[in-house]
Amino acid sequence: MTTADRPAPPPFGRTLCAMVTPFTEAGALDLDGARRLADRLVARGCDGLVLSGTTGESPTTTDAEKTALITAVREAVGDRAALVAGVGTADTRHTVELARAAEKAGADGLLVVAPYYSRPPQDALEEHFREAADSCGLPLALYDIPGRTGTRIEPDTLVRLAEHPRIVAVKDCSYDLLGTQRVLSRTDLAYYAGCDEQVLALYAIGAIGYVSTVANVVPELFRAVLDAFDAGDTGRAALLQRRAIPLVESVMAAGLPGTVTAKALLGALGLPAGPVRAPLRPADRPTTDRLLATYEELVGATGQLQV
Repeated sequence: MTTADRPAPPPFGRTLCAMVTPFTEAGALDLDGARRLADRLVARGCDGLVLSGTTGESPTTTDAEKTALITAVREAVGDRAALVAGVGTADTRHTVELARAAEKAGADGLLVVAPYYSRPPQDALEEHFREAADSCGLPLALYDIPGRTGTRIEPDTLVRLAEHPRIVAVKDCSYDLLGTQRVLSRTDLAYYAGCDEQVLALYAIGAIGYVSTVANVVPELFRAVLDAFDAGDTGRAALLQRRAIPLVESVMAAGLPGTVTAKALLGALGLPAGPVRAPLRPADRPTTDRLLATYEELVGATGQLQV
């Protein structure tokens, strides 16, 4: 499958980073750091940025901070990248308020996660997403991550939601290849791999791209995977995906949230990140040293991935 065989154009680009939200050492929102980080990510391969997602610590940022972040990043990247604002909460009314605020602040799209903790049934879940989609004029990506929310967006629910003109995409962290293919075969929804270890696997069966946490530190990494696959060099695509796995494992499977490990590595590299907010806690020195060693093994002495 080549780029020409996929939904065109991708609604939010194809190479998206789930961007961390930089804070100052005192814990305040670091808008200058956000601008600098966003500019670096776009310059090195990201054509979309997801702001205020899980990696962006959305549970601990205020509504005003979320709006300020969109405004600042838009100033930094202009029209070089799509901005997708995470607005999903466990409260439909609050989600609608955030969606409208994100639209006014200049977002290009919305990421809406399944409501967490309350575990609504599928008909209530469907209505939640429809209310969010009806609340403003922006296109939506639905975020299916049952491991965090406790609620799966079932394939049949996704098929019904695909009929809504503004529900256009899915960030897929379901770990259900069969379910994903059922939806891909029955809808025009644009699928984004939300788990870095599955970027190539989902792209090979029809996904449009990815939303990556590891892209915070190596923005060009998975773009190279997609480019190789699109060029017909599937062997090289697989090689690049495998080369990424040690860093993916260190960042995403080290027993700490990806936010913590990504910020630790960014800080070690002298890039904007800052601390995490409670209840998260920073990575300790041994963990940070392991992250840095794995990163350096991947990128070598140049500090850039050799592709």
